[in-house]
Amino acid sequence: MENTVIKREWLLEQEYFQDKICQKAINCSELRYIAGVDVAYTRIGNQEYGCCSIVIIDYKSSKLIYHADHIEIVNVPYHPGYLSYRELPVILETVKKLEVIPDVYVFDGNGILHPKKMGIATHASFYLNKPCIGVAKNFFHSDEIISYDMPDNYVGASTNIVNINGEILGITLRTKINCKPVFVSVGNYISLEDSKKVIMNCVNNESRIPIPTRLADIETHKIRRKLLDNK
Repeated sequence: MENTVIKREWLLEQEYFQDKICQKAINCSELRYIAGVDVAYTRIGNQEYGCCSIVIIDYKSSKLIYHADHIEIVNVPYHPGYLSYRELPVILETVKKLEVIPDVYVFDGNGILHPKKMGIATHASFYLNKPCIGVAKNFFHSDEIISYDMPDNYVGASTNIVNINGEILGITLRTKINCKPVFVSVGNYISLEDSKKVIMNCVNNESRIPIPTRLADIETHKIRRKLLDNK
């Protein structure tokens, strides 16, 4: 009964935020700092911990500028479609530690490419008040989202992902040849075209994953191992 009530409250909040999503063009030439956000989990005994890393890079040079980490106990259980309610608290605590304010946040997850258009990149945007982009490594399968076509095998190739109403929710994006594409969607306060432009500017030959979220992923694994070693 308690879980049903909580999920109902979450659903109402998601529906409230839906009407406030704003897709708009930004001036990418004015961007300075891009943040990558990643959250990983680990369990020690009966307790689960969320480990978040935020890595900030220079938009033009891709050099590492700053990073912050945070670990906290997670008491929110996982429910499909509501992952952001587990991730958001540890992310916002990590943001408080930042000494450099990014112009754009890139999340290892989805934005509006979500049954309720409320992936972590969208949900978090209402608290961060910055352009946010979701870049997922795997496709979010849902009855409301039509399966995608694979993009051509060249860097920058993309195909649209649409829902049952024909609305474009994101793109499959080829960031590296002969590798799986990533799945890019608007979080908020940015257009899909500019989201693609930002992500393509943040990739190199080392990985199909954008540099900021790849570095954040590496950091979360480090702090998770450190947590396990210290317990």
